[in-house]
Amino acid sequence: MIATGVNRLTRSIRFIRLILHIASGLLQSLLLPYIGAVRKRLMIRKWARKFLHILNIKLSANAVPPACQQQGGLFVANHTSWLDIIVILASYPVCFVAKAEIDSWPLLGRLCRNAGTLFIEREKRGDTLRINQQIENLLKVGDSVALFPEGATCNGDVLQHFHAALLQPAVTAETLLCPVAIRYKNRDGSRNASVIYVTATLWQSLMLILSELEIQAELNFMTPIPGAGKNRRELARLAEQAIAQALSLSVVRMAPERLSCPPAEQP
Repeated sequence: MIATGVNRLTRSIRFIRLILHIASGLLQSLLLPYIGAVRKRLMIRKWARKFLHILNIKLSANAVPPACQQQGGLFVANHTSWLDIIVILASYPVCFVAKAEIDSWPLLGRLCRNAGTLFIEREKRGDTLRINQQIENLLKVGDSVALFPEGATCNGDVLQHFHAALLQPAVTAETLLCPVAIRYKNRDGSRNASVIYVTATLWQSLMLILSELEIQAELNFMTPIPGAGKNRRELARLAEQAIAQALSLSVVRMAPERLSCPPAEQP
C-alpha cells in the first residue's frame, strides 16, 4: 500500500527527477575508469547525495574512523533496504559486493557495473573464492569494500546472523573490518517502515519511498576491528555484536553456519 504523505503530482515530479538523475549518473560513470581515485570518490558522493535529496532523505552520519580512511577496510552493515547502498555512498564511497541479479537491472545494473561493483553468483558454491580474491586485491592496495553479511534484507526488528564467508579477505589482507549501523526514522523518531525491502518488488518499494514526506537516515561508523590475528568467524561475531548493540537489536542465530556458500545478498 502506498503511503499518503505526498500527493500524486509530487510523487511524479520526484520520479521524473530520479530517472533523469540515474541517467545522468550512468553517463558520468563512463568516465570513472579514466579519473583519479579522489575525484572518483567526490563524483560518486555528490551523485548519491543528490539521489537522497530528490527523495527528501535527510542523512546524518558520524565521521569514518581515520584508520579506515587512511588504509581502507572491509565495511559491513546491517541491511534493510536497497537505500543502504546509497546512504553509504553519500557518506563514504566504497566498492560494493552485490548479487549478480542486479547486473541485469535496467539502468541501475549498468550504473553499478561502471562504478566497480563486484557481482557474486550466490548459486555457485565456488564463486565465494573468486569474490574473496577480488576483495583481497582491493584491500591490499588501500581501497575499501562494503558488503551486507546478513545475507538478505530484513525488516529491522532483529539483526540476522552474520555470514563469515566473505570476511576472509580482512584476515588474509590483515586489514580493518569496519562495522556500520544503519537506521531509518520518521520526523517523530519512530522507525520508518517504508524503506523496508523484503517482500515488496523494487517498483513497490520505490513508490513507497517516493510517497514519504521525509525520511531520516542515520549512519553510525563504529570502531574498526583489526583482522590480523583473528579468523573470519570471530570477525563476524564481533561486527554482529557491535551493530546489534548500536541499534538495540537482538541477533537471530543460525546453525550451522554455511561457510562455503555466499550470502544471498539483496541490493
